[in-house]
Amino acid sequence: MMYIIPKTVRALLFDMDGSLMDSMWVWKAIDVEYLGRFGTVRPEKLQEAIGGASMYETALFFKERFGIPDPPEKMVDDWNKMAWDKYTHEVYPKPGAVDLLEEAASRGVRCAICSSNSRELVEQVVKSRGMEEYFQCIVTGNEVRRGKPAPDIYLRASKELNIAPAACVVFEDIVDGIQAGRSAGMRVVAIADDISSSKEQDKRRLADAYVEDFRYIKFA
Repeated sequence: MMYIIPKTVRALLFDMDGSLMDSMWVWKAIDVEYLGRFGTVRPEKLQEAIGGASMYETALFFKERFGIPDPPEKMVDDWNKMAWDKYTHEVYPKPGAVDLLEEAASRGVRCAICSSNSRELVEQVVKSRGMEEYFQCIVTGNEVRRGKPAPDIYLRASKELNIAPAACVVFEDIVDGIQAGRSAGMRVVAIADDISSSKEQDKRRLADAYVEDFRYIKFA
């Protein structure tokens, strides 16, 4: 399916992991390794349980669910260290993403990343892929009061860009993120991703459109 961005849209807001970047595989591997340190096997549906939680919220979940003894701050720091090299060298944009960003820039459409990941990793992967020029705003889950599916992260990006929610399009790969964008009063395009493939029907039902990747998105 092709999605045509309306001429009234003035900002594109991108979730990062699984949407803008092909990176969800990193976290599955990290979960396996990290939980293994504490003698715990990663549950098959762990990502569904975490949803769009920030890294700090995820750490609290891990403490309660798996009995991790470390404080949340250390857990987040450990995850950042485990992911750093992969985000620097092995994580790349989804097909068509850079072309869409270049087209947005040429049209004066502003862009933001709204990620549940840490600011350190977001900035590192954007820098490593030479994409800094495309984004006027980055907001991460630890910088808002509530993680996805609450709309906080998208509303904050809208405010920082000084663009009304109705003039924004959100790109998301998980149900919690789609709900966050819709609750913010924005159009939402669901992006296919292997990790969330079991939720494809829910994504199609909740989003304004569903596409395989950014090659199927064009400006009007």
